[in-house]
Amino acid sequence: MPKFTDRFLKGFAVEAGQKDRLAFDTDCPGLGVRATTKGTRSFLVQWTDPATRRKVREPLGVWGSITIEQARVAARIRLGEVARGLDPAAERQRRKAEANAARDEAALTLDALISQWETLHLAKRRPRYAAEATRALRLAFDKHLKRPAARLSRSTVIETLDELVAGDKVTTAGRTMAYGRACYGWALKRGRVSANPFQGLPISPGVTERDRVLSEEEVRDVWAAAGKMPYPFGPFFRVALLSLQRREEVAGMRWSEISDDLSRWEIPAARMKNGRAHDVHLTAAVQEILKELPRRGASDLVFTTTGRTPISGFSRAKAALDAEIADLREKRASVSRQKASVPWRLHDFRRTGVTRLAAMGFDSIVVDRLLAHQPAKLRGVAGVYQRHDFSQERARALDAWAACVCQSSSDNLLLMTPRSKKIS
Repeated sequence: MPKFTDRFLKGFAVEAGQKDRLAFDTDCPGLGVRATTKGTRSFLVQWTDPATRRKVREPLGVWGSITIEQARVAARIRLGEVARGLDPAAERQRRKAEANAARDEAALTLDALISQWETLHLAKRRPRYAAEATRALRLAFDKHLKRPAARLSRSTVIETLDELVAGDKVTTAGRTMAYGRACYGWALKRGRVSANPFQGLPISPGVTERDRVLSEEEVRDVWAAAGKMPYPFGPFFRVALLSLQRREEVAGMRWSEISDDLSRWEIPAARMKNGRAHDVHLTAAVQEILKELPRRGASDLVFTTTGRTPISGFSRAKAALDAEIADLREKRASVSRQKASVPWRLHDFRRTGVTRLAAMGFDSIVVDRLLAHQPAKLRGVAGVYQRHDFSQERARALDAWAACVCQSSSDNLLLMTPRSKKIS
C-alpha cells in the first residue's frame, strides 16, 4: 500500500478490464481512494463493525474538492468515533436531522405561527375574534415576532403579561394569555412546537363581570355631548346608544345593510358575534341621524374616515366625548371643571338600555332577542320549538328606549321614568 501523495493520485487509474480500483493510505490506516473509469478518484474510510465484524465504508469526498490532508483528518475523526463505540453514519444522520430541525425552527417565527394559526384555524372562527386575537398577540409580543416561535420561553411570556398588568391592563393581559394559549395549543397538536409557554401561568385571567348601568344624568350627558361632536364619532355614539348594538357592529354599519326607508338594518352573520344574521329596527331618531350623514364617494360604509375601512381609534374618541361631557357639567354646575374621565364603556349602553326596558315591563325574551342573545327562557327544548323572532316586540322596545333617551323636537335627552303597563 502506498502513501497518498498528489503525484500518486494523479497516476492512479483503473487497470484494463476493471470497473474501478481501490488503494489504501499507509500514513492513515483506513483511508482509501477509489478510481473509476470516468477518471474520478474518491476518498473513503473503511472500518470493521464491532458487532457484525463486517467491513463498513463511508465516502469522504472527491480528490480535487478536498485535499489528501483533509481526507486524512476526516478519516481519523470517523475512526475515532468508531473507537468510542459510535456509528459515524448514524451520527451524521443525527446531526443532519438536528440541522434540519434547527432550520425549520428558525423558519417558524412567532409572526409566521400567528399567521398560520389565523389562516388554518381561525378562518373557522368569528372574524372579530380572529382579528382581535392576532392583533393582541402581535401587539404584546412585537419584540419577539421575528424570533423562532419555539424559543418563546415561559419566563418571557410571564414578563410580557406582567408589564400589561402593571400598566393597569389586567383584562388585556388575561385575554392575551388566552389567545396565546390557544395559538400554541393548536401548534402543539400539529407538532410545530414542543411546549406551550402560555399553559398554567400564574397570571389572573383579568375577566371581570361588569354591572355598570349609566344613570339618568350620565345618559343625558352622553347624548348631549355626542351631539356636539362632528362626524363620524358624534353620530356613531348616538346610533350606538339608540340601537343598543355592539361597538364593532355599529362601526361597521353599511348602507347596503339598511333598507331604503331607513327603518331596518340587516346585520350579516359574518359581522355578528354569534355568527347569525340579525335585524335591527331603526327608530325615527336613528333615521334622522342617518339622513344627515355625509357619504364618502362610493363607499358603502356609514361611519368611515377613509372610505375604505370602518372607524377605529375608539379610545381617543371616548376621551374626546369625556371632555365634552366635562364641559357640559362645568357649565351646568357653574363650578370648576370636573374630572374628564367618565367611568363608562360603550358596551354599557347595551346593559343600560335593557335594564331600563326591563323596568318598563318588556319581557326578557324580547330584550335578549334585541341584543342578539339566546334568551334564557328559550334554551333547550323551548328553543327548538319556539321560532318566533319577536320583530314587532323588539321594534316597540327600541321605540320606547328612544323615547326614553331623546325628544326629537328639542334634540335634548329627557330621561323619563315611564309608568306604563307591562309591554309584551
